[in-house]
Amino acid sequence: MTPRTALPRWARAARLPLWTKAALVLFVLLAVVLAGLSMVHRLSDVFGTETHDRSGPALLKSVRDMSRYDAAAGNYQVVVDLDKDSKYLPDAIQGTRTLYIGAGTVNAYVNLGKLGPGDVRVNDKRTSATLRLPHARLASPTLDTDRSYAVAKQRGLLDRLGDLFSDNPGDERAVRQLAARHIGEAARDSNLTGRAERNTTDMLRGLLRSLGFRDVHVSYGT
Repeated sequence: MTPRTALPRWARAARLPLWTKAALVLFVLLAVVLAGLSMVHRLSDVFGTETHDRSGPALLKSVRDMSRYDAAAGNYQVVVDLDKDSKYLPDAIQGTRTLYIGAGTVNAYVNLGKLGPGDVRVNDKRTSATLRLPHARLASPTLDTDRSYAVAKQRGLLDRLGDLFSDNPGDERAVRQLAARHIGEAARDSNLTGRAERNTTDMLRGLLRSLGFRDVHVSYGT
């Protein structure tokens, strides 16, 4: 019996299925494109870049009077781990994962602009005052962009290629919105409104007593 001779490497490659060859070609092309982008980025670092601020002047859109007393503020920090993947493709091909540190502030305020005639009662001698105020409320969370940043980003090959044709590559709006939502939830759980009502009561008592009132009663409710 004649021994079977091993096929050369080029002959074994020719026997690969068509879809396997197409996948290999696609990976090679993607590798070449990513290598070219890395080279362009390195060349830009070599030649240097300059930043110019050509923004126009700020325009005043509206003015409104404030009638609320900001009585308390809470500073919060949250770690956001946002993962978006594809149902049919591995994360290395399509998918993003962002680890984001979000820091922000939430103010708690009492609206003093909606007090009616029956909400403030003063005796004839102007020595006693009774005030009924609305409950404190939470303002919308404000994200501090100086203290918020992305720790790590992982993107698939298709997502990296999509950034080439995007007007806003590396958009972080989704993680910023998620961070603000979690900060708002933390503010509701920390009883920040209760502290705001206590601070408002102390402020009004000090103010009215400086005006000659000896007895000052403050309550909250609708």
